[in-house]
Order: sequence, then C-alpha cells, then structure tokens
Amino acid sequence: MIQFISHYTDKYTYLDSIRMALEGGCRWIQLRMKDVTADEIRPVAMQVKAMCKEFCATFIIDDHVELVREIGADGVHLGKNDMPIAEARKLLGRDFIIGATANTIDDVRAHCSAGADYIGCGPFRFTSTKKNLSPVLGLEGYEYIVKCMKREGMSIPVVAIGGITAEDIPQIKAIGIDGIALSGSVLTASEPVEEMKRLIKIEKQVYG
Repeated sequence: MIQFISHYTDKYTYLDSIRMALEGGCRWIQLRMKDVTADEIRPVAMQVKAMCKEFCATFIIDDHVELVREIGADGVHLGKNDMPIAEARKLLGRDFIIGATANTIDDVRAHCSAGADYIGCGPFRFTSTKKNLSPVLGLEGYEYIVKCMKREGMSIPVVAIGGITAEDIPQIKAIGIDGIALSGSVLTASEPVEEMKRLIKIEKQVYG
C-alpha cells in the first residue's frame, strides 16, 4: 500500500497534490497541513473528502482529531507531539483509523499498546518536507525495528516514510515493511501523475 502525504509547493496547492496522487492510482491520502488552524483546514478537508469518495480512497487527516469526527474522514495520523493515541481512541472509538509516527522501537511498542492501527515509521532518509526531523533510520534502522517486532510478537502494520523513491521500494519490502508513504518523489517529478502510476506499478510488483 502506498500512502500519499499532501504537500504545498511553489507549483502545487494541497488540493493539486492530492488530485494528482489520486489520478495516478493512489488510494490512501493523508491531508497534512502544518502550522494552520482547524478553521483553515476544514474547507480543504471537505474538498479532499469529496475527492477521496470519488476515487474510493481512504482519507486520513493529520493531527486534528476533532475534524476527523466532524467531517467524517476515515481516520487521523498523530505525531509524537500530538494528542496521545489512547485519548484519540476514546474520542473516536473503533470506527476510525488511528496512525502514529514512530522513530524507535520504543515508539512502536508504545503506539501498539495504546491502540494504534498502523505505524508511520521514519524517516528513511533526510526529507525537506518535514520540520524537526527525527534521526534518519535507513535500512539498518528498519531492520532492527522489524526484528524486534517479530521477536516480541507485534503485528501492527508499519509504513516507511521519509525521502523514499521508486528505487527504494524493493529494499524496503525485503526488510519486511508493510507499505510506504511519500510526497516529494511525486511532486518533484516532471509528470507527477505518471510518477505516481510508476510507483504504484512497482509497489504492486514488489508487494503483490
């Protein structure tokens, strides 16, 4: 599964980026708008909800638990400094997806026990789309986390994120990571829709 994280560039708006990802075949969208209020996110989120419905895609909102319930998104993704997973679960119940950001095996353990549905683990390498970047994991970091998870019997899906390109997908899959999340590799391509199609094709070949 490929997850697309929205991003704003000099060339594309958040809605532009999401539309291109959907047209390219991505069926999991995360609306990520940092450093803005819920009131600013709401009208964009309503448009994204309609777009995701049109393409039968899963719609996740970053950070804002209250907006997820209000507009009827599919779920929320929470970073380390956002609302605790357990608190979000109490507010949302079991009908909504809750994803959580992790950088270490301790993060994974905590999120798993708190009731997260999936882990966004990274960064794989340096990325300019995220501020306050955690230590880069690389393949070795992912290998260690997957090894610990298997040993401890944790079966929560893990999605790799952070500067991932098409060429990285086979190596990430070989380690045992369940999926990838990306943004920059699509939006910096000369033809973003075609690049997403290429990524989806490679992901399907690798993951089956």
